[in-house]
Amino acid sequence: MTFVQIIDCKTSRFDDINRLMDTWVEQTKGKRTATHSVIGKDRSDASHFIEIVEFPSYEEAMRNSNLPETDKIFREMVALCDEMPTFTDLDVVRDEQLNADTSRRFFQTLAAKGELAPLDDMVAENYHDHDPANEQDTIGMDALRREVEMWRGAFDFTFTLDDQFAQGDRVCNRWTWNGTQKAEFMGIPSTGKQVTMTGATIHRFGEHEKIVEAWWQYDRLGLMAQLGALEGLER
Repeated sequence: MTFVQIIDCKTSRFDDINRLMDTWVEQTKGKRTATHSVIGKDRSDASHFIEIVEFPSYEEAMRNSNLPETDKIFREMVALCDEMPTFTDLDVVRDEQLNADTSRRFFQTLAAKGELAPLDDMVAENYHDHDPANEQDTIGMDALRREVEMWRGAFDFTFTLDDQFAQGDRVCNRWTWNGTQKAEFMGIPSTGKQVTMTGATIHRFGEHEKIVEAWWQYDRLGLMAQLGALEGLER
């Protein structure tokens, strides 16, 4: 579960703290586990600052806190504050932007080179996939991986997200898929052709901000035409 820490401090030396944070970022490059950080200044009190730091999980936040560089910077930051800063630890229970980021990462993972990475941090075990090109819905993580591996085995491909909209528990993704056929696909021998296809996928998110359901619409007929599978029908 995504974890957020809110750091509340009052200081008349914010520029010094800002430089201190730049130093920490440089010293912990490749080590820190924070994924996003926002610092805000109170409009009614110029000495009041709040930092919101996002982590993939509480455990990752603790690993970040236990870095020797973090401990050193924290002590120096406290010395620059007018009073002891306070910390609020939050488990994120809903974040529509996070869902959008997960959808984006899902497509990136499908297209990544090498062995297919685990999907369990993005997709629920009871995942339900609706694809009109399949006779039966794809249900469950294992079935999803088999479906994905079928495409990955036949093509080297990329996804480009052209549009993305998030509302409530759903994220709509409009994408362009570009691939090169490298092996047999649905009975079509390898052609080596570069092909393209457009489509849209709606992801529904459930507990723990994971994808539990998806609906796909894409130009599979156009893809088959590019692969030459319709040439006999056209004559």
